[in-house]
Amino acid sequence: MARKPKAAADKTADDRGRRIGDLAMVWHHARRYPGQIAIAGAALVTTSAATVAIPYGFKRVIDRGFGGSGSGDFSTSFHYLLMIVVVLALATAIRFYFVSLLGERVVADIRREVQGHLLRLSPRFFEENRPSEIASRLTSDTAQIEMVVGSTVSIALRNCFTGVGGLIYLFAISPKLTGLLLIVIPAIIVPIALLSRRIRNHSRTSQDRIADIGSIITETLGAMKIVQAFNQESREARRFDDAVAATLAAARQRVLVRAIMTAIVIGLVFGSITLVLWEGAIDVAAGRISGGSIAAFVLTGGIVAGAFGALTEVYGDLLRGAGAASRLAELLAERPEIAAPARPVALPEPPRGTLAFEAVSFHYPTRADTAALDTVDLSIAPGETVAVVGPSGAGKSTLFQLAERFYDPQVGRVLMDGVPLTAADPAAIRHRIAMVPQETVIFGASARDNLRYGDWAATDERIWAAAEAANAADFLRQLPDGLDTFLGEGGARLSGGQRQRVAIARALLRDAPILLLDEATSALDAESERLVQQALERLMATRTTLVIAHRLATVRSADRIVVMDQGRIVEQGNHAALTQRSGLYARLASLQFHEAA
Repeated sequence: MARKPKAAADKTADDRGRRIGDLAMVWHHARRYPGQIAIAGAALVTTSAATVAIPYGFKRVIDRGFGGSGSGDFSTSFHYLLMIVVVLALATAIRFYFVSLLGERVVADIRREVQGHLLRLSPRFFEENRPSEIASRLTSDTAQIEMVVGSTVSIALRNCFTGVGGLIYLFAISPKLTGLLLIVIPAIIVPIALLSRRIRNHSRTSQDRIADIGSIITETLGAMKIVQAFNQESREARRFDDAVAATLAAARQRVLVRAIMTAIVIGLVFGSITLVLWEGAIDVAAGRISGGSIAAFVLTGGIVAGAFGALTEVYGDLLRGAGAASRLAELLAERPEIAAPARPVALPEPPRGTLAFEAVSFHYPTRADTAALDTVDLSIAPGETVAVVGPSGAGKSTLFQLAERFYDPQVGRVLMDGVPLTAADPAAIRHRIAMVPQETVIFGASARDNLRYGDWAATDERIWAAAEAANAADFLRQLPDGLDTFLGEGGARLSGGQRQRVAIARALLRDAPILLLDEATSALDAESERLVQQALERLMATRTTLVIAHRLATVRSADRIVVMDQGRIVEQGNHAALTQRSGLYARLASLQFHEAA
């Protein structure tokens, strides 16, 4: 899906969606529950057999009861019918329970597998694919699969068994009439073959339009304040209306084709039954077949026709399920670019905290024509604090992305404690790094869970110590339920400065040898910034720290300042030395301090 030309990707996806074989992925998960499949299969065969046995019961009633054979035979025939009804009811209930439960379990397994796989994919994948569309695949597509496993497949198999069993019984009643009935089967298969391809295409298109609706909803609701602040409610409503209209148009085409196919097939089936019954009536009049037999033939023929007619309907549902399965299979087929090598090199113990960039050049996948880093050489010693400054787009945050091995450079290499990152396990690399990003991330969970994201095993004592160091303890204690308070989606119950202090406390709690601070104090007021800066200085005293800051006042105390511009390092030195030069740092410092004054 990712990194393919759009036309090629669409063609590949469309070809996949054209085959019922795409449901093999679903079967792979379903076969983990052989006991449920066996019970459901046995119940399904029983219901089909009981359904076909009902016409035979009516034949007994008509031939023996109304044929004057006696009240004993009459009662026995009705006892037989009642027994069939009881068996049919019990077997149907058992089939429904186990098939529905199987569908729920299969969908749960698929969701877990897809989510676990997504967690291992590289950030590049999520740059090229909308997370809202991926979320739609985990919801609407899995719901479609749940319907297929929990209902459609069961209905299809039941109708197949019922249809085949009914045909066998029809041959037993009258081979001649059944032979006439089967002549029309090729006429039924031909329209199915001709129209099924169009149904498959429309089903895939319909699923894509539904995914577009989910993406728009997620995007709009997530940016509701911006939408309302810029008075764009009407535009977003029109955009959503257009998406709904496109979905409706795709659904209308799919439903129309299915309706035409259903009408053709049912018309042919029941039309053939009518003609065959005409011939059967002649046989009854001639005494070649009994009245009960012709009644059983009519009833069985109706059951067989209904079974094969239902197959034409569930076939479309199977195709939609195949399309949904192919979309999920695309996600599972995506291979992470950043992964541990077969034999990862262990990072040295104890950690030294060194970080080095050797002749590193890097282009982001979505901006291949612009170099984010251009031949960067930078070595950071253990315990050293290095501040990185420069205008926006200079490449500062890219250093962090490469240090965490979210990406690999196209040229050069990055080393941690002397080990190239490409030779080490990414999990081991990130375990030695604590990061405070510029865009604070607060999860829709409790304050405790947000804080201990840095160390899930942390005790409340350690959590409060980190909160105190980040100047977050006061407002956390004032929350209604303390650390158990739900912070809302994206930390909606906190201010910007409070969210950033929670992120700082999270990084403090991680207690890693390397600290990455990306504008860590930008959202704090002067007093809070002073207190947090003091805590960070105590923390940085024993750790290697890489600081990104647009506010030059926060980097004066750094051991070294690295000035970047257009992906290159243009200056290095301490604050005093750099301000004496007439370089970029001096201009930035003069501008900021002049504005502050």
